Amino acid sequence: MSKATKEGTVSAPGKPFLMRLGIGLFGIGMLAVLAVFIMFAAGLENLPIWLSVGAGVVTPLGLLLGLLALVFEARGKKKS
Repeated sequence: MSKATKEGTVSAPGKPFLMRLGIGLFGIGMLAVLAVFIMFAAGLENLPIWLSVGAGVVTPLGLLLGLLALVFEARGKKKS
C-alpha cells in the first residue's frame, strides 16, 4: 500500500520576479566588471562606454533590486 501525497503535485513558490531580475542584472554587471578588469590588465585604455556603464550602473542596480525584493518579501510575511 502506498500513500498518495500532494507534495509531488504542488510546486514550491519560486523567487519573486523582482528578485530574479535583480540577480540577472547583478550577474550581467559582474561580467562587465570582470571584462573591464581583464581588458585593463591587457593594456587597453579606451574601453567602450557601454561596458563601463554596465560595470558601474547595472551591478549596483541589480543589487538594489535584490535587496528591495528581500524587504518586500519580509514585510509581506510580517503582515500576514
